[in-house]
Amino acid sequence: MLDRTDIELLRLLRKNARLPNKTLAEKTGIAQSTALERVRRLRESGVLQGYHAEVLPAAIGIGLQVMVAVRMSRHSREFIDSFVAHMSKQPEILAHFHVAGADDFLVHLVARDADHLRELTLSIFTEREEVAHIQTNLIFAFQRNTDLPVYLSPESR
Repeated sequence: MLDRTDIELLRLLRKNARLPNKTLAEKTGIAQSTALERVRRLRESGVLQGYHAEVLPAAIGIGLQVMVAVRMSRHSREFIDSFVAHMSKQPEILAHFHVAGADDFLVHLVARDADHLRELTLSIFTEREEVAHIQTNLIFAFQRNTDLPVYLSPESR
């Protein structure tokens, strides 16, 4: 069960995953060895799932980002599993969300330009028998929220 110190460590790492252990310890009021052990435990238990680098899209040739809403032609496990496996192999797909509602998936996709986007939507989506309909929405700006809302049970506080 997570306590306040664990939550504070997670908040600090969410804002800056490169914080040195010494800084984590100072900001949470615990010993450096305790901070190191707690972060290790959070990682090993799967609470802390990884670290990443935020990259400027234009610096690596990405000119467009889109969110594609996908409706499946059938809602069988076979179709969904097949489509998820297909998406997982596409390097231009940054993330995909299986959702409830009118659409079945929301897919964050990147492309060099409009021609590349057209080719990707054809090959990744419309040529697939699992897909009945797509709607593409251009992303003008993207900013990750580094705040971390926490919903703990009263006994954890």
